[in-house]
Amino acid sequence: MATVPSESPGPAGLARRLAAILYDTLLMAAALYAAAIPAVWLRGGAVPPDELWFQGWLAFVAWLYLAVSWTRGGQTLGMRAWRCRLVTAEGGRVGWARTVARFAAAVVSWAVLGLGFWWSLADRERLCWHDRWSGTRVVLVPR
Repeated sequence: MATVPSESPGPAGLARRLAAILYDTLLMAAALYAAAIPAVWLRGGAVPPDELWFQGWLAFVAWLYLAVSWTRGGQTLGMRAWRCRLVTAEGGRVGWARTVARFAAAVVSWAVLGLGFWWSLADRERLCWHDRWSGTRVVLVPR
């Protein structure tokens, strides 16, 4: 007897999401380090971390890594390793505009001591703030 596939994959749990973020943080650190090299070269020396243009440049690079990953298959390398995928609330592919909204909302989720992430433990659909605000969700990818 054949099994009937479920309509949509279930949500990825908070622990799995945080593990994927930890994995991606290591990759992001390398990307940000590489992105800092031309800034240091152009400035002719060290760049103070409080320089707004430098913070903006690094934020852009971080967003770009995530946005390219999310729009091309819905997975960063960390998400791939932990079997998570980002989709729209309707289950479709994520577009560029949603990546901007998600990135900005995730910054807010982290800025309040991670409350936007912890919210998923109380949310009926296990969504974080940035999921709700960007119209996206992270689902578990079947084996």
